Amino acid sequence: MLWTRWLVLLLWWGATSAEQQADERDGHRAEVRSDPRRQRSPPPLEPLDFGFVPAAVYETHAYYEPGTIGILFHMVHAFLYVVQPNSFPKDLIVRIIQQNMGGIKIEEWRKPENVVLLLQWIHYESGFLICTAFGIVFVVLTPIVATCFCMCRCCDNCGGEMHQRQRKNADCHRGFFTASLIATTTFIILGVLVAYAANHNVSSQIKSTRRLINTNMRDLKTFANNTPSQIEYLTAQYTTAKNKVLSDLDNIGPLLGARIHSHLEKEVVPALDAALRMAAAMRETKEALENVSSALEILQEGMGKLQASLAGERSSLSNTLSDPACTNGAVSPTCNTIRSTLPQLGINADFSKLPNVNYALANMNNVLKIDLSNFVQKGYASFNDTPALVKEQTRNIVTGVKSMLDKIGNEITAFSKMFPVESSLANFTIFLNDRHKVIESFYPQVDQMDFYRWIACVTLLCTVVLILAFNMLGLLCGTCGYDKQASPTTRGCLSNTGGNLLMAGVGFSFIFAWGLMGVVTTLFVVGGNVEKLMCEPLANRQLFKIIDTPFLVHPEKRNFLPGMLFQNPNIDLTLGSMYRECYENNGLYHALQLENIFNINSFLNRTVYNKDLAKVFEGVQVDLKDISLLDRASRDNLMNFANSGVGEIDYPAYLAEVNKGVTVVDLLSFCSDLEDQADQLPRGALENALKGHASSIRAIHREQVVPLEQAMKYVRARSTLSQSIKLLQRTSNDLPVKVTNILSAIDAAEYLITHNASHVVKQETKVFVQSLEGYFKQYTEWVKNSLTAEVAQCKPISNMVDSMEIVACSFIIDSVNTFWMGLGACCILLIPSIIFSVKLAKYYRRMDTEDVFEDRAETGNRDEQVCDISGNVAPLSSPYNDTLTWFPRASAPPGEW
Repeated sequence: MLWTRWLVLLLWWGATSAEQQADERDGHRAEVRSDPRRQRSPPPLEPLDFGFVPAAVYETHAYYEPGTIGILFHMVHAFLYVVQPNSFPKDLIVRIIQQNMGGIKIEEWRKPENVVLLLQWIHYESGFLICTAFGIVFVVLTPIVATCFCMCRCCDNCGGEMHQRQRKNADCHRGFFTASLIATTTFIILGVLVAYAANHNVSSQIKSTRRLINTNMRDLKTFANNTPSQIEYLTAQYTTAKNKVLSDLDNIGPLLGARIHSHLEKEVVPALDAALRMAAAMRETKEALENVSSALEILQEGMGKLQASLAGERSSLSNTLSDPACTNGAVSPTCNTIRSTLPQLGINADFSKLPNVNYALANMNNVLKIDLSNFVQKGYASFNDTPALVKEQTRNIVTGVKSMLDKIGNEITAFSKMFPVESSLANFTIFLNDRHKVIESFYPQVDQMDFYRWIACVTLLCTVVLILAFNMLGLLCGTCGYDKQASPTTRGCLSNTGGNLLMAGVGFSFIFAWGLMGVVTTLFVVGGNVEKLMCEPLANRQLFKIIDTPFLVHPEKRNFLPGMLFQNPNIDLTLGSMYRECYENNGLYHALQLENIFNINSFLNRTVYNKDLAKVFEGVQVDLKDISLLDRASRDNLMNFANSGVGEIDYPAYLAEVNKGVTVVDLLSFCSDLEDQADQLPRGALENALKGHASSIRAIHREQVVPLEQAMKYVRARSTLSQSIKLLQRTSNDLPVKVTNILSAIDAAEYLITHNASHVVKQETKVFVQSLEGYFKQYTEWVKNSLTAEVAQCKPISNMVDSMEIVACSFIIDSVNTFWMGLGACCILLIPSIIFSVKLAKYYRRMDTEDVFEDRAETGNRDEQVCDISGNVAPLSSPYNDTLTWFPRASAPPGEW
């Protein structure tokens, strides 16, 4: 069928591709084995656990959240940004410092470059200069205006005239001035509250300042006390790497020897495996020869007996067919048919012509007198003893390396004690304690000075509060005592008192306003510039860039900080980088770039990465010449097997005879046919005789043919004779070539062990040393990383900078700026307060004279009459229809403010 053909083709293709892939894999393996010097990658290193460096816990949290008053701080910052929107003049400040490094000299400012710098500085300070000029003008003009105002009122001007004209909208004017004065007073109160809150914030933050100082001092002490134990921990962890190296040295046999064994086994083990397989083939060959020999004897004897039996039966049957009864015309065709089948009664396979295998069997018996597999197992054992051999031959070297590691550990310990770190930090701790005591001794003085400051600020605010008191009392009295029905000259005492209080507030405003503005201007100039030139650049770290400007301090000194600390200004260390590293809580070694002073890597390379360690292992000599894979007797045994005569046997002849049947025809079928033909004959002696021959032939089949067939099929261990012959044929195929290849592989492996093992030992020893050095490399990398991030963490340094910024800027400067903002707003609002108070006082104070109206019905219009103190009325013509008449009132007191 077509599908069966396709299936056969598919199976044939799969078998071919599998053979090709197997050939490729065998070729690749042979290529790997043929290159014993092929570079091998070192085994992965086991990560070492050095634990954790004892960490220092710092208390200071250099962070300030002002709370509700922060809104006022933001308002001040916004106002200062409006006054001074320019960015921080870093380049300008740097040029000013560099050009005036030797001191400020007046004649130097005449130079063009200095004039340019001065103009640039004026441009930067333009906002502050304008505001300062406004404050100075206010301070200067306020006393002048007050003097002029007083003189003007003394001349009955500027509201000094005690006469109030009556207007229809007088109530509207009074209400407007009242509301305006109330609004102004309210804003002044807010300004006073803002200033007082700022003043109180300074005092309340004094305690926080003490807390920051105390925590910073404790952090510095923690830093000083914890650093020696951290350094001691670093040096102590050398023991971890050392113990791991010692462990590997104690196991040098399983480690180094196993790698040498693994490198050589690519050549040795396949050769020994082939020899072991050949030993098994020897036993199988002997068994197969014994099977063939015994089967051949049985078959030759049985086939001879069978041939004689069949010949006698054939002769007897021929005599029976010669009976006259077979001549009968009806019986004759049947007899002739039976007579024609008589030649089929014979044997088919003839084993008598086959040569025996006794010669090859005798040779195999001689070969197997030597147990080749036992010798191969000895070769395995000898080769597997390589780790123990390596350990034994490197015993002295391992001892020397151990003493060298102890020496390295002593050097590291001695070096760590060479520097007086502990004593220096102890002195530093004593210094901190002394400074802390000195600082604490100033606390009473600071409290006293703060009290005086608080009193001074409250006094300034009390002057404003005094003015506010007059304004509020004047408004209260004037509003409550005002009577719409009363004329200006007949106003009540309460109303008149309200007006006088308002004028008193005006007087005190003129007295204190210029002084308050002088204080505001001074605080504004100082606090505003400190905020813009120090606090803001310190917050965004622009101030560090000025300090870190190259050649800022001296034209020959590049960097300021390393020049001050290490007397080496060429080190690339800046204040900004140091602050950044400390802010991230990294180690002081990394923050100060101490590797430029003492490079820990080079020290560890000189000590831990000791070149003597590699030199010692360069002298490793492992002699593997004692390893023997096969002795001479085993080699001779293999050659005897190749020359045993197994390959000289005619296996095709054996297979040809075995594949034949025992008889020419199946005797049972022959008997059945003979009985069928006998039944066709008439009953009688001939029929019975033919059936008797059939029974005899069936007995021959049962007694002789069946045993012979069993002998051809099964011999010892249920192995067929055909299988034994095929095994012998397969084993004997190119047997000398196979033995020669095995011996060549053994020779190549032994040559590799005896001649090329030194290269393998050097190569694997180098890899082993690299693994040992890898543990020390882990230690040095851990030390480097620990020094960078964990040892002597310098967070207290950045906390000190941040704490100073918080105290100076957040606690003091922000509060000072908020204070002058509130007080300045009060000073400015005093101007409208003066105006509204003067205007409103007219409506509350009792006047000397007033306007009087008289209606003249007959003329249809009104004439103005002025009545003086004597009561004389002087009519005056008026251009207006509603002209007022002025009557002097004797009850009005003369000349009041």
